[in-house]
Amino acid sequence: MTEVGIARLRKEDARLLTGQTRWTDNIDATGMLHLAVLRSPMAHARIDRVDVSPALERPGVVAAFSGADLAEGMGSLPCAWPVTEDIVLPDHPPIATAEVRYAGDPVAVVVARDRYTAADALEAIEVDYAPLPPVLDLEAALEPEAPLVHSDKGTNRCYDWPLRTGEDFAAVRQRADVTLKRRYHQQRLIPNAMEPRAVVVTPIASSGEYTVYSSTQIPHILRVMLAVVTGVPEHKLRVVAPDVGGGFGSKLQVYGEEALTLAVARRLGRPVKWTESRSEGYLATHHGRGMIQDVEIAANRDGTLLGLKADLLVDMGAYLMLVTPGIPILGAFMYPGIYKMGSYELNVTGVFTTRTPTDAYRGAGRPEATYAIERIMDELADELGLDPVELRRRNWIRHDEFPYTTIAGLTYDSGNYEAATDKALALFDYDKLRAEQADRNQRGDTVRLGIGVSTYTEMCGLAPSRVLRDLRYAAGGWEAASVRMLPTGKVEVVTGTSPHGQGHVTSWSQIAADVLGVPFDDVQVVHGDTKAAPQGMDTYGSRSLVVGGTAVHHAATKVVDKARRVAAHLLEASEQDLEFTNGVFSVKGSPDARRTIQEIAFETFTSHDLPDGVEPSINAGHLTDPDNFSYPHGTHLCAVEVDTETGRTRIRSYVAVDDVGRVINPMIVEGQVHGGLAQGIAQALYEEAVYDDQGNLVSGTMADYLVPSAPDLPEFVTDRTETPATTNPLGVKGVGEAGTIASTPAVVGAIVDALRPLGVRDLRMPCTPERVWQALKEASA
Repeated sequence: MTEVGIARLRKEDARLLTGQTRWTDNIDATGMLHLAVLRSPMAHARIDRVDVSPALERPGVVAAFSGADLAEGMGSLPCAWPVTEDIVLPDHPPIATAEVRYAGDPVAVVVARDRYTAADALEAIEVDYAPLPPVLDLEAALEPEAPLVHSDKGTNRCYDWPLRTGEDFAAVRQRADVTLKRRYHQQRLIPNAMEPRAVVVTPIASSGEYTVYSSTQIPHILRVMLAVVTGVPEHKLRVVAPDVGGGFGSKLQVYGEEALTLAVARRLGRPVKWTESRSEGYLATHHGRGMIQDVEIAANRDGTLLGLKADLLVDMGAYLMLVTPGIPILGAFMYPGIYKMGSYELNVTGVFTTRTPTDAYRGAGRPEATYAIERIMDELADELGLDPVELRRRNWIRHDEFPYTTIAGLTYDSGNYEAATDKALALFDYDKLRAEQADRNQRGDTVRLGIGVSTYTEMCGLAPSRVLRDLRYAAGGWEAASVRMLPTGKVEVVTGTSPHGQGHVTSWSQIAADVLGVPFDDVQVVHGDTKAAPQGMDTYGSRSLVVGGTAVHHAATKVVDKARRVAAHLLEASEQDLEFTNGVFSVKGSPDARRTIQEIAFETFTSHDLPDGVEPSINAGHLTDPDNFSYPHGTHLCAVEVDTETGRTRIRSYVAVDDVGRVINPMIVEGQVHGGLAQGIAQALYEEAVYDDQGNLVSGTMADYLVPSAPDLPEFVTDRTETPATTNPLGVKGVGEAGTIASTPAVVGAIVDALRPLGVRDLRMPCTPERVWQALKEASA
């Protein structure tokens, strides 16, 4: 039995469960100081004065700095994705000097001997603010006389990005039997990783080097960007991502606190630590989503889709973070979903507001796209009097049409939407639930039953580099791995991916063990340290297995190829006459003539009898740059019961059938799907970042921002179909974001389906009991 496909328990879990972890906040160093950040209480204001001297009088305080004190030698925080040539790129100082542009913008720091002294001393700092008008409404922000977030730029419009393919949509609209327009709101979401962000910087005075420990998804990218922002030479920086307790995109970032901690440690010559509080993170960690979608679909009376048009207004927040402008572009190619049509038009407008900047959040642009197309497909089905599943069947790409180039220009390499949907319908008992729904509606039941459908696909495995170049992304999509055979036959896999809960150590061990034919427990995986793993593009966008796992596979294959030459020499046979099975080289026809790959490793180490010209190593590395994205897909079905008297929604059943290609570890896949479902359902029912009319975040704690826990979620029925990817040797596709992408429209679609007979045509997320009740009240009026 091979390792790949086995539900191995995760190697990572023993340390996590027994408290032997190394979170960034656990790290200590001799003489360590603690940094605290004073943040603006106002969304928009001019800074007239900052006086840190009263803080310096507090016992235990070592230093205090204003933005002006730290400005020298400090560059702007980077934006790596300027999506258009004429994009507005304002400076983004790690700490404000003249103006604050969102509630939470840093204005000063205190350094003290312990964390609590530093936090308490913040209240002594004196700051004079001159209030400026907040900018909150996306449409009003684009009006000619609107107040400006960045007055030196003359506009709140960040960029316009169009995509038009196929027939002109205006012509399609003219000849279509049916056109529908809908407006959807993607509310802001706040990431809630279990571990708050933290940074520790330890200087090495003798060499001018710095080790930066950060709870980050991107140690390699962070190293490059910190060198750019702070001026510390890159070769003098070592970045380590120790145990990282979740990210969901929020740690795919170069934050001001990382640059500030490095700058202060450099100035003071002592180790410095910063750890955010949970409420501080709500203000200062970037937010997700934040978008208005105006969507129009055109079709014939028989349900045949003709075209799709989407106009997006996207909230950038106050500044452009690492990939802020590119998030809606990631989704731009996914609005047509799995459907065939002849016309597609998309217009994206980025807008500056005086709110916390937005950036990647699980799914990053693709949940928004899937929500729009799946919701308007439901509306079209209702308009045409068709079952929503039947409408989808009439328009999706058939399994025998792959590879298929979509109207958006992507080439889907493989898929079988029919198989996934048929399996989901059977598990869900779709016809029986529809019959029950009809009966309840006829009886006028106060608790209505609704059924939601989401047949989704996504693009993930962020790559290839040339495509990213064409999209004006500053980095590549390659990934690195190396495999080292130690003299004792054990194996070290060095990966450029940096896990934060995904199970890389386990999956990479399974991949390497299979290729090399060594025991699973004999493989160790090294990651998350730019000194130990110097090359990598890190972890985000469901790319780790598709790109990083493929690199491990190729590196291990190279090890076998190098070992084969040594084995042939030792067995006095030609390389062509050798077979390699389960870690053993043997001569065809002479099964007793054999050497294990572990024996080859030791013979190479001694170098006593190597072929001429062969170096004493069978270690190998590989950098892989994929030719295409990967395209997982699936069908999710949700049944809800909605109490029309209270507005309460209960998810009665949820079925998810996903196709993520070949599965390395089924247990890990299940965990990823369950976690993704939780976050997608959370957007549909629970979570929203709410601001008042002055730009203050009023949902800034866990008491105000509803993160669901296990009792708030249903039992999930999950299953899989499998169409292997054709673009990588493992046949794998991504899975980390699939559940989030698929689930939100399934849940909201189910609620609308339940209430449609009562006149409710749409609901804004989250679909709280109050909003459901209010929608019913308005419909009855």
